[in-house]
Amino acid sequence: MSQAVKRLAIGGLVHETVTFLPQETELAAFEHRAVRGDEIARTFAGSNTVFGGFLQVCQDNEIAVEGLLVAECAPSGPVAAAAFETMADELLSRAALWREEADGLLLHLHGAMAARGDTDPEHTLLLRLRAVLGDDYPIAMAMDLHGNVSVEKALLADVVCGFRRSPHTDMAETGARAAKLLLGKLAGEINPVTAMARPGLVLPSIFTATEVVPLSDIMAEMRVETEQKRILDITIFTGFAYADVPAIGATVVAIADGDEALAIRAAERLSARLAEAREALYHSAPLYDPEAALDKAAELLAEGVRPVVLLEHADRSNDSTHLLEAMLARGPNLGRAAVPYLHDPIGAMAATSSGLDSQLRLTLGGKSSELAGLPLLFTGYIKFAGPLRYEITGPYRNGETIDLGQSAVIDNGKIAVIVTSVSSSAVDTDPFTQCGLDIDEFDIIALRSKTHFRAAYEPIAGAILIVETPDWGPAELTTLPYRHAPPGVYPITMTSHDDAFEDVTDDGINYAD
Repeated sequence: MSQAVKRLAIGGLVHETVTFLPQETELAAFEHRAVRGDEIARTFAGSNTVFGGFLQVCQDNEIAVEGLLVAECAPSGPVAAAAFETMADELLSRAALWREEADGLLLHLHGAMAARGDTDPEHTLLLRLRAVLGDDYPIAMAMDLHGNVSVEKALLADVVCGFRRSPHTDMAETGARAAKLLLGKLAGEINPVTAMARPGLVLPSIFTATEVVPLSDIMAEMRVETEQKRILDITIFTGFAYADVPAIGATVVAIADGDEALAIRAAERLSARLAEAREALYHSAPLYDPEAALDKAAELLAEGVRPVVLLEHADRSNDSTHLLEAMLARGPNLGRAAVPYLHDPIGAMAATSSGLDSQLRLTLGGKSSELAGLPLLFTGYIKFAGPLRYEITGPYRNGETIDLGQSAVIDNGKIAVIVTSVSSSAVDTDPFTQCGLDIDEFDIIALRSKTHFRAAYEPIAGAILIVETPDWGPAELTTLPYRHAPPGVYPITMTSHDDAFEDVTDDGINYAD
């Protein structure tokens, strides 16, 4: 198929931006995991990542790869303007350098990045890429299911594919889909045309698990639509509710082979199904406050149900203390509990300096914003201390290396807290094995994930309880101070739409500055 294709360039800037968080995301956060040039292939080959999928298709088709820049970091506050400009400039420079040698570009963007002064820096990046590479230069783009995908952004690429599963266990599969479609276009075998439809809703991340009803039913209908003759690809993007931007919301992207009307019909049918089911999609699971969750957990444990997973899903910075505070107040009545991971670089450094088996009294968490709760006084013994870097064994991002910096297990005999220097949500059982803990020892496991934990924990959890806390990622979206979202996006209630880009939002973020 791809005999004429000799080389493809690969790059990506990946960030899921929580615009309500007060702290900007600086360049150092991206540089911690940034890879360049030939290092991209060495880092991602064989991994369940978008880049792993890109690389596999290139290898299968004997296509040389030119790595540009891959920079990504955990979800956090708005990307600093200087950080975005630095990364964009480097990616553009490397792309320009290889324009003549590479036959096309495989690009990974999240779809929900926002920067200081720019509510859609991915669109800005694509415009700049087109200016450098040319309007006809072949570009395929793979994006996250939680992307806020504007028409303007999507149509700057020849191919747009998104994850179809949450947990995102199909990251490599998505990269491969995008790469195969680009090869088909380059070989002249297909003529991809794209249609989009927007149903006017956005879902909290906690309700975007694609194997949970009713979203699972709509995803099944999407798979049936993709089986139509001349349909090349369909993605349902659920949107990212915590990026307060004009493009917020779900989008259906359908790609057909030369048949725009067919693509339009497929996109509009699935968009209508989402709009029709919006209330059920938005209320697809019960929510508990911390005290009610612990009461329910106690009932389940008394019945022999264990472990009970408590999901503090609204925590977008991995440092919320609301649930941990309630757990500490329960004392000996709690059962044995684990809290992987809690992001606190100061606490992690203090623990590693203290040394193994020493007793330490310190404050933990509650540093990202006032909604994260107050730092908590915690006393325990150091059961693990040192750098925490390992290859992920769980189904989500399998095979990728994660580096959490200096980390520690602080254990008071009832609660074991894994404190990390780098923010990361625990979504698999690696935290236990890497830190020398026996997961079977614990009655309660408190996680800060949204859906990704399900791939590893649904098979082993006795019960999963969703805990709603007053942080920046709530299920009740109407509690957030949206200012940039357009009217008509269910269930958001906007406070203002006038002069949106000059106003300062209630959380202090001013995109114009």
